[in-house]
Amino acid sequence: MLTVTGLNQYYGGSHILRNLAFEVPAGKVTVLLGRNGVGKTTLLKSLMGLVSTKSGTITFGGKDLTHAAPYERARAGLGYVPQGRDIFPRLTVAENLDMGLATLPRGAKMPERIHDMFPVLKQMMKRRGGDLSGGQQQQLAIGRALAMNPKLLILDEPTEGIQPSIIKDIERVIRMLAGSGDMAILLCEQYYDFARSLADQYLVMERGEIIACGAGSDMDKNDVRALLAV
Repeated sequence: MLTVTGLNQYYGGSHILRNLAFEVPAGKVTVLLGRNGVGKTTLLKSLMGLVSTKSGTITFGGKDLTHAAPYERARAGLGYVPQGRDIFPRLTVAENLDMGLATLPRGAKMPERIHDMFPVLKQMMKRRGGDLSGGQQQQLAIGRALAMNPKLLILDEPTEGIQPSIIKDIERVIRMLAGSGDMAILLCEQYYDFARSLADQYLVMERGEIIACGAGSDMDKNDVRALLAV
């Protein structure tokens, strides 16, 4: 579904992303791993058009999105849950979720599955986003991205600072979405056990390059954990 070829990115004179090439297939969870500062978030921002691509191509569903604006990528079906969640703290839960409908035709309804996946949000529709716990805000951010019915869901560190019970809820939701077979998921994650439990395939980054890749079932055999050790 998503194909990246020869992707390069620079900040000033620093070469941040180095000739990256990989695919994210539909119905699969592709896990992106790496230590802090290796370029993972820059890669995700490049995929969403938040950082312009210096060279290389980004193709999604057969369409070249390399130089498309972020809103065009969202309309094409890319959903993004950024690191830190970036919900609107002064808007209610309902208003935050409605923001996810912006790419859909006027009058589009909130998918009922969001309330099924995150029942706590249904109970808090009138509360301000800023009044929610960190875990609840993460569920809200994921729900907002799912409101647009994306074909590709990109998640940047969804377990960061989240209590274990909600990590389990997020894991359940990702597994459910991947199991539907029609959505591709790109999961950037530091928590190895969480990533391994969900990965159909993995990518490991180091200094802006992909240094290892393979099937999720081979992560332990290939000693991927050692590649992440500080």
